Amino acid sequence: MLIAASHPCSARVRALIPPRAAPEINPKNHHFLQCLQEVMLTEDRKTVSVKRVGQTQWITFRRSEQMNAMSMQMLDEMAGALVQAMTDDEVRAVALTGSGRAFCAGADLKEVSEAELKPGEPDLLDRVDHAFGLIRSGPKPVIAAVNGLTLAGGLEMVMACDLVFAAESAKLGDAHSNFGVFPGAGGAAILPRRIGLNRAKYLLFSGEHVSAREMMDWGLVNKVVPDDELRDTVQAFTDKLAEKSPAVLRRMKAVANRAMNVDEPAALAEEMLNLRAHMRSWDIREGLAAFAEKRKPQFRGY
Repeated sequence: MLIAASHPCSARVRALIPPRAAPEINPKNHHFLQCLQEVMLTEDRKTVSVKRVGQTQWITFRRSEQMNAMSMQMLDEMAGALVQAMTDDEVRAVALTGSGRAFCAGADLKEVSEAELKPGEPDLLDRVDHAFGLIRSGPKPVIAAVNGLTLAGGLEMVMACDLVFAAESAKLGDAHSNFGVFPGAGGAAILPRRIGLNRAKYLLFSGEHVSAREMMDWGLVNKVVPDDELRDTVQAFTDKLAEKSPAVLRRMKAVANRAMNVDEPAALAEEMLNLRAHMRSWDIREGLAAFAEKRKPQFRGY
């Protein structure tokens, strides 16, 4: 069963990191567990594959013939895989990538036009909102490994991720205007915050796509690498993240995300509240002890 955006459990997922700092919370024992019974966690996935490499959970989209366009099933399976990753203490980071020559070409417009839903059944937009909300609000870093063409909802998914690594040949764009579709997951609302208003309007109005290197120059992409080095580069980076304190990364992600929507004094106040809460954590004691003893810290994530 999928949780619609209006479902109470969706709000609980988004509240994983509370707006105000509180005593350290282990996400395995927090709101995500209340959702596990309601999110599809099937191992018999048809549209995504899940593979653990070290402490990184790789989620690969498997609709290559459809340019990995997002169907309702694909969004359900992605959401289930994300919840599994976010609630597994052995997973320290998540990487999203596509199969074939596309990362994700947006929503499956054929399915959207032909869908016959039962009254009250979550539609594709509900599913997008839920899956992308898990990426944004989940406690672990989510890395987009952009392997190819990335358009419309695919670009919006990339913007939901924490960091973006791209293959040299990758192309990214909005493309909604090409089909008379209005964006709903950040195309018009978030893209200007990522690359600037005029650049965003150019992509929105024209429907064109640009190279990964141009997107790096504009600030959306963190790193561009040769196509055959993308997975190894992302894996090497997430291996480094696995050595960090999960509690620190969780708080950093939450505070940095919310800092984009509040003024500087409010952002600084929240950062200080989180620091005071973090001062009571196991991980800071372990980190300081490891520094004093000149050894590698063994963080627990709380």
